[in-house]
Amino acid sequence: MFSFFKRKASPGFPFSRLETDMHSHLLPGIDDGSPDIQTSIELISGLEDLGYKKFIATPHAMEDLYPNNRASIQAAFMTLNDELTINRPETRIRFAAEYMLDANIENLLEKKEPLLTIKDNWVLVEISFASPPMYLKEAFFNLQMQGYQPILAHPERYGYYHQQPKMYGLIKSMGCLFQANLLSFSGYYGSSVKQTAEYLAQQGLIDLLGTDLHHQRHLDSLRELPFTPVLASLLDEKGVLNHLL
Repeated sequence: MFSFFKRKASPGFPFSRLETDMHSHLLPGIDDGSPDIQTSIELISGLEDLGYKKFIATPHAMEDLYPNNRASIQAAFMTLNDELTINRPETRIRFAAEYMLDANIENLLEKKEPLLTIKDNWVLVEISFASPPMYLKEAFFNLQMQGYQPILAHPERYGYYHQQPKMYGLIKSMGCLFQANLLSFSGYYGSSVKQTAEYLAQQGLIDLLGTDLHHQRHLDSLRELPFTPVLASLLDEKGVLNHLL
């Protein structure tokens, strides 16, 4: 049976209002993000088409899987930037890192080696998806003692906290900022992640939004991201801090 009443489509998310994507894996060939320069350029072009003006590439820095350091990240950035200078000189991109809270970052802090930051002293960190870290408070404290402001990447994706909502307030009280993935609000990572992302937004716990872009599938899904009331609430005058980057 045909219906004369068509369901009104939700408007797409206004990425231009964020201006900066502060969490992405656009640097070529150094983690599970872009494998090569051409892919990096295609992904950046797609994000610019969505409305982004600036990018902070944040490759993984993990002791076992992706043992990136300042030298390897800067080398990948320079390779990409050389190509962008020729073909897309208007692109504004810089680099930081997404540090796993593991022995690698402990070693860097012990040696007082400067970390790659998102802005000033803001450093993006992640924790294991498999099990909750035993020394999270200590890890944040060590970062803060050396003058860093930790940003916990995608807290909504750590499934072991989904049934312990009070943990998010406890973690926030340790002095960290929360960065949520935009695709978490679409159900891309599953319904439980979506519900948790919405809970964090409703509780006023989200400070930053990022794409966490790794590949074309993420880009395709971002193009379909609806501008829901929950997301709209994050863009009001008391919302996320992307405009400061």
